[in-house]
Amino acid sequence: VRLTFAGSQVLRLQIAQGAPAHVFASANRAHLAALAASGQVSAPQVFAHNALALVVPTADPSGIERFADLPKARRLVIGSRQTPVGQYTRALFARAEASLGASFALDVASQVVSEESNVRLVRAKVALGEADAAVVYRTDARGPGLRTVPVPPELNVRAAYAVALTPAAPAAAQAFVDFLHAPAGAALLRRHGFTVDPRPHEAP
Repeated sequence: VRLTFAGSQVLRLQIAQGAPAHVFASANRAHLAALAASGQVSAPQVFAHNALALVVPTADPSGIERFADLPKARRLVIGSRQTPVGQYTRALFARAEASLGASFALDVASQVVSEESNVRLVRAKVALGEADAAVVYRTDARGPGLRTVPVPPELNVRAAYAVALTPAAPAAAQAFVDFLHAPAGAALLRRHGFTVDPRPHEAP
Protein backbone atom coordinates (compact mmCIF):
# COMPACT_ATOMS: atom_id res chain seq x y z
CA VAL A 1 0.00 0.00 0.00
CA ARG A 2 1.41 3.38 -1.02
CA LEU A 3 0.01 6.24 1.03
CA THR A 4 -0.28 9.94 0.24
CA PHE A 5 -1.23 12.35 3.02
CA ALA A 6 -2.55 15.89 2.64
CA GLY A 7 -5.58 17.97 3.51
CA SER A 8 -8.77 16.45 2.10
CA GLN A 9 -9.35 19.51 -0.05
CA VAL A 10 -5.93 19.01 -1.70
CA LEU A 11 -6.43 15.29 -2.30
CA ARG A 12 -9.89 15.90 -3.74
CA LEU A 13 -8.47 18.42 -6.22
CA GLN A 14 -5.69 16.05 -7.23
CA ILE A 15 -8.16 13.23 -7.92
CA ALA A 16 -10.49 15.58 -9.80
CA GLN A 17 -7.56 16.62 -12.00
CA GLY A 18 -6.65 13.03 -12.83
CA ALA A 19 -3.98 12.09 -10.29
CA PRO A 20 -3.63 8.29 -10.14
CA ALA A 21 -5.38 6.93 -7.06
CA HIS A 22 -7.37 3.85 -6.12
CA VAL A 23 -8.72 4.66 -2.64
CA PHE A 24 -9.66 8.03 -1.13
CA ALA A 25 -10.23 8.32 2.62
CA SER A 26 -11.31 11.64 4.06
CA ALA A 27 -12.45 13.20 7.32
CA ASN A 28 -14.88 15.35 5.31
CA ARG A 29 -17.65 13.49 3.53
CA ALA A 30 -18.49 16.59 1.48
CA HIS A 31 -15.27 16.17 -0.52
CA LEU A 32 -16.08 12.52 -1.14
CA ALA A 33 -19.68 13.32 -2.04
CA ALA A 34 -18.54 15.87 -4.63
CA LEU A 35 -16.27 13.32 -6.29
CA ALA A 36 -19.00 10.66 -6.12
CA ALA A 37 -21.47 13.02 -7.78
CA SER A 38 -19.13 13.36 -10.76
CA GLY A 39 -18.50 9.62 -10.93
CA GLN A 40 -14.87 9.89 -9.85
CA VAL A 41 -15.29 7.69 -6.77
CA SER A 42 -17.81 5.12 -5.58
CA ALA A 43 -20.42 5.74 -2.87
CA PRO A 44 -18.49 6.65 0.32
CA GLN A 45 -18.65 4.37 3.36
CA VAL A 46 -17.91 5.58 6.91
CA PHE A 47 -15.29 3.39 8.59
CA ALA A 48 -14.23 5.33 11.72
CA HIS A 49 -14.85 8.41 13.85
CA ASN A 50 -12.60 10.82 15.69
CA ALA A 51 -12.93 13.77 18.06
CA LEU A 52 -11.04 17.00 18.77
CA ALA A 53 -8.51 17.81 21.47
CA LEU A 54 -6.26 20.69 22.42
CA VAL A 55 -2.50 20.32 22.41
CA VAL A 56 -0.23 22.62 24.40
CA PRO A 57 3.51 22.52 25.10
CA THR A 58 4.57 20.27 27.96
CA ALA A 59 6.09 23.34 29.58
CA ASP A 60 2.96 25.43 29.13
CA PRO A 61 3.55 29.11 29.98
CA SER A 62 -0.11 29.94 29.36
CA GLY A 63 -1.39 27.68 32.14
CA ILE A 64 -4.04 25.92 30.07
CA GLU A 65 -5.37 23.07 32.21
CA ARG A 66 -8.86 22.71 30.73
CA PHE A 67 -10.72 23.74 27.61
CA ALA A 68 -12.28 26.76 29.33
CA ASP A 69 -8.73 28.13 29.76
CA LEU A 70 -8.24 28.41 25.99
CA PRO A 71 -8.53 32.25 25.97
CA LYS A 72 -5.25 32.26 27.95
CA ALA A 73 -3.40 31.16 24.81
CA ARG A 74 -1.64 34.14 23.26
CA ARG A 75 -0.98 32.19 20.04
CA LEU A 76 -3.62 29.72 18.90
CA VAL A 77 -3.33 27.68 15.69
CA ILE A 78 -6.25 25.99 13.92
CA GLY A 79 -6.97 24.40 10.57
CA SER A 80 -8.01 26.57 7.64
CA ARG A 81 -11.68 26.86 6.76
CA GLN A 82 -11.19 24.55 3.76
CA THR A 83 -9.84 21.64 5.82
CA PRO A 84 -11.96 19.10 7.69
CA VAL A 85 -10.17 19.81 10.98
CA GLY A 86 -10.74 23.52 10.46
CA GLN A 87 -14.44 23.01 9.84
CA TYR A 88 -14.80 20.77 12.89
CA THR A 89 -12.87 23.33 14.96
CA ARG A 90 -15.29 26.08 13.98
CA ALA A 91 -18.21 23.83 14.91
CA LEU A 92 -16.55 23.30 18.30
CA PHE A 93 -16.14 27.04 18.81
CA ALA A 94 -19.80 27.61 17.91
CA ARG A 95 -20.84 25.09 20.57
CA ALA A 96 -18.45 26.70 23.05
CA GLU A 97 -19.96 30.12 22.37
CA ALA A 98 -23.43 28.78 23.14
CA SER A 99 -22.17 27.16 26.35
CA LEU A 100 -19.41 29.45 27.62
CA GLY A 101 -20.59 32.77 26.22
CA ALA A 102 -19.83 35.16 23.40
CA SER A 103 -16.85 36.63 25.22
CA PHE A 104 -15.15 33.21 25.21
CA ALA A 105 -15.61 32.91 21.45
CA LEU A 106 -14.37 36.44 20.80
CA ASP A 107 -11.32 35.99 23.02
CA VAL A 108 -10.42 32.70 21.32
CA ALA A 109 -10.88 34.14 17.83
CA SER A 110 -8.61 37.07 18.66
CA GLN A 111 -5.80 34.69 19.62
CA VAL A 112 -5.67 32.79 16.31
CA VAL A 113 -2.32 33.55 14.72
CA SER A 114 -2.25 30.90 11.98
CA GLU A 115 -4.61 28.70 9.97
CA GLU A 116 -2.90 25.65 8.47
CA SER A 117 -3.74 23.44 5.49
CA ASN A 118 -3.66 20.13 7.38
CA VAL A 119 -3.72 18.85 10.94
CA ARG A 120 -0.05 17.81 10.98
CA LEU A 121 0.98 21.41 10.32
CA VAL A 122 -1.38 22.59 13.07
CA ARG A 123 0.24 20.26 15.60
CA ALA A 124 3.75 21.11 14.40
CA LYS A 125 3.30 24.77 15.34
CA VAL A 126 3.00 23.75 19.00
CA ALA A 127 5.78 21.18 18.80
CA LEU A 128 8.10 23.83 17.32
CA GLY A 129 7.24 26.38 20.00
CA GLU A 130 5.46 28.67 17.56
CA ALA A 131 2.05 28.40 19.27
CA ASP A 132 0.69 28.14 22.81
CA ALA A 133 -2.19 25.86 21.80
CA ALA A 134 -3.73 24.15 18.79
CA VAL A 135 -6.89 22.24 17.99
CA VAL A 136 -6.21 18.84 16.45
CA TYR A 137 -7.84 15.44 16.18
CA ARG A 138 -7.64 13.32 19.31
CA THR A 139 -5.54 10.80 17.38
CA ASP A 140 -2.99 13.51 16.54
CA ALA A 141 -2.70 14.84 20.10
CA ARG A 142 0.54 13.05 20.86
CA GLY A 143 4.21 13.58 20.30
CA PRO A 144 7.37 14.84 22.04
CA GLY A 145 6.89 18.05 23.97
CA LEU A 146 3.10 17.98 23.69
CA ARG A 147 0.42 17.70 26.36
CA THR A 148 -3.22 16.92 25.62
CA VAL A 149 -6.07 18.98 27.06
CA PRO A 150 -9.39 17.16 26.57
CA VAL A 151 -12.42 18.87 25.06
CA PRO A 152 -15.59 18.38 27.15
CA PRO A 153 -17.78 15.69 25.55
CA GLU A 154 -20.80 17.99 25.44
CA LEU A 155 -18.84 20.46 23.28
CA ASN A 156 -16.82 18.07 21.17
CA VAL A 157 -17.69 17.09 17.61
CA ARG A 158 -17.72 13.65 16.04
CA ALA A 159 -15.56 13.63 12.95
CA ALA A 160 -16.54 10.92 10.47
CA TYR A 161 -13.96 9.23 8.24
CA ALA A 162 -15.26 7.77 4.99
CA VAL A 163 -13.62 5.87 2.17
CA ALA A 164 -14.38 5.32 -1.51
CA LEU A 165 -12.84 3.67 -4.56
CA THR A 166 -11.95 5.28 -7.86
CA PRO A 167 -13.10 3.65 -11.13
CA ALA A 168 -9.53 2.43 -11.78
CA ALA A 169 -9.31 0.61 -8.45
CA PRO A 170 -8.12 -3.01 -8.72
CA ALA A 171 -9.41 -5.88 -6.61
CA ALA A 172 -6.65 -5.26 -4.07
CA ALA A 173 -8.10 -1.81 -3.39
CA GLN A 174 -11.46 -3.33 -2.52
CA ALA A 175 -9.65 -5.77 -0.24
CA PHE A 176 -8.06 -2.81 1.56
CA VAL A 177 -11.46 -1.19 2.09
CA ASP A 178 -12.91 -4.51 3.26
CA PHE A 179 -10.08 -4.75 5.79
CA LEU A 180 -11.01 -1.34 7.24
CA HIS A 181 -14.48 -2.71 7.99
CA ALA A 182 -13.30 -6.12 9.19
CA PRO A 183 -12.79 -6.91 12.91
CA ALA A 184 -9.00 -6.88 12.53
CA GLY A 185 -9.05 -3.50 10.82
CA ALA A 186 -11.46 -2.07 13.38
CA ALA A 187 -9.22 -3.30 16.20
CA LEU A 188 -6.22 -1.60 14.60
CA LEU A 189 -8.11 1.67 14.24
CA ARG A 190 -9.26 1.53 17.87
CA ARG A 191 -5.70 0.85 19.01
CA HIS A 192 -4.67 4.12 17.40
CA GLY A 193 -7.43 6.10 19.12
CA PHE A 194 -10.25 6.06 16.57
CA THR A 195 -13.81 5.14 17.41
CA VAL A 196 -15.31 2.38 15.30
CA ASP A 197 -19.02 1.66 15.52
CA PRO A 198 -19.88 -2.04 15.67
CA ARG A 199 -21.01 -3.44 12.33
CA PRO A 200 -23.54 -6.27 12.04
CA HIS A 201 -20.78 -8.91 12.00
CA GLU A 202 -19.02 -7.46 15.07
CA ALA A 203 -19.85 -8.00 18.72
CA PRO A 204 -20.84 -4.75 20.47
